[in-house]
Amino acid sequence: MSLFDLLLGIPLLSGVVMALINRSPIAARLNIAAGFLTFVVALALAFQVLEQGSILAHEQAFFLDPYNVFLVSLTAFVAATTAIFSRTYMLHEEEIGRVTASNLRLYHAMFQLFIFGMLLALTTNNLGVLWIALELATLATVLLVSLYRTPAAISAAWKYFILCGVGIALALFGTILIFSTSSETLGHGNDALTWTLLYKNAENLTPQVITIAFVFLMVGYGTKVGLVPMHAWLPDAHGEGPTPISAVLSGLLLNVALYALVRCKTLVDGATHGDLAGKLMMGFGMLSLVVASMALHRQRDIKRMYSFSSIEHMGLMTFSFGIGTPLANFAALLHMTVHSLVKSGIFFTVGHAAQGMKTQNMIGIRGLIRLQPGIGWGLLLGTIAIAGFPPFGVFASEFLLMTAALQSYPWTICLLLPSLVVAFAGLFRHVQPMVFGVPPEEVRAVRVNMLPVYIHLGLALVLGLAIPGFLADWYHNAADLLHRGAQ
Repeated sequence: MSLFDLLLGIPLLSGVVMALINRSPIAARLNIAAGFLTFVVALALAFQVLEQGSILAHEQAFFLDPYNVFLVSLTAFVAATTAIFSRTYMLHEEEIGRVTASNLRLYHAMFQLFIFGMLLALTTNNLGVLWIALELATLATVLLVSLYRTPAAISAAWKYFILCGVGIALALFGTILIFSTSSETLGHGNDALTWTLLYKNAENLTPQVITIAFVFLMVGYGTKVGLVPMHAWLPDAHGEGPTPISAVLSGLLLNVALYALVRCKTLVDGATHGDLAGKLMMGFGMLSLVVASMALHRQRDIKRMYSFSSIEHMGLMTFSFGIGTPLANFAALLHMTVHSLVKSGIFFTVGHAAQGMKTQNMIGIRGLIRLQPGIGWGLLLGTIAIAGFPPFGVFASEFLLMTAALQSYPWTICLLLPSLVVAFAGLFRHVQPMVFGVPPEEVRAVRVNMLPVYIHLGLALVLGLAIPGFLADWYHNAADLLHRGAQ
């Protein structure tokens, strides 16, 4: 059995087993064990790629290179820490009657199926299977968003399903267009959608067809990234679903959708030798940043507020990948890492804060540092980190992004900097009273597990102070790989 088999088999088998377990504590421990084992396998694969270079498995059905193995490791790590957080969080939800044992059985099974879908999307060598894997991850999260079975949760899940369903249908049409032109060179078989073969034969693809295909892929996969104006599902899904799902939606699923989009961009760049795909990504990324930064000021629900922060940062990443230079790609990869770490850590903290205050409305959340200092400091430090303050890693990635923008498109700084300032003001306008205000008299401290929060923030701090040499080489290799595809 290969490491690829273990990477995909552990979450898939665990999901099946947990669907049969009706005891919540056992399922929660199994969820943690599955997450930890998946992360260990992902690390083993990562070191194998670092030593040997890109690898293929199962007759080119799966592949790993410096770009996707980095995301596989990040996905497995955040999934494992989210499983640790969700044990305490979901057991409390069961104690207060928000979920039943059968609901938790569905939760744990779908959580592992969701992780399986993302890992399959990241490791598959076939653009058709990539589409199927993203659809599988979407269906799993639809069930998770509706877990509480309230009218608002069902409405949010339905909106999520419809909007992302339309988006993924457009992405399917774009994939079909790629097949229509690649089949002329690679034949009408599986090879016509095999990524490594498409990458090698990009110059033989019809430029006009591949350009039209990317427009559909941009809108389709851009919907799952949460780019404006296709973002309407994201705040509702975050606001109404369980908080651990908000953490993995913001920290993982958006990354996977952006991964698919960037893969398609390198294909289009290789076929057209132009920069249309990059400029489309820059446009959508800039629009998302500007709109999300202003929307932060109008929020009342704490989870919805941080969901707009996710839209803002996904816009930054999309913009940076759109520039496409080695420095811009390096900045986007670093930003993807620190955003996943910090934003999932913030949602862990937000989940405990909402449980303690018995509300997600920010007006009702006050005095967290006085009530439970761990939650209060976690939310404050997380917000400082995600706002781009030094010495956290978000500052380093945004500084590199600004440098790349100045080198290639200096005029964009006139929109980037004001938008980041507006976003910073929106975050701290709401966070300051939640952290330092006077707590309501009727609230009591709740049982929390802040270990995942401080692990994530600690790693973000390390990446801001000094990126380890092996990780910097990793980013450089991935950034150069993406840049070569554009040449």
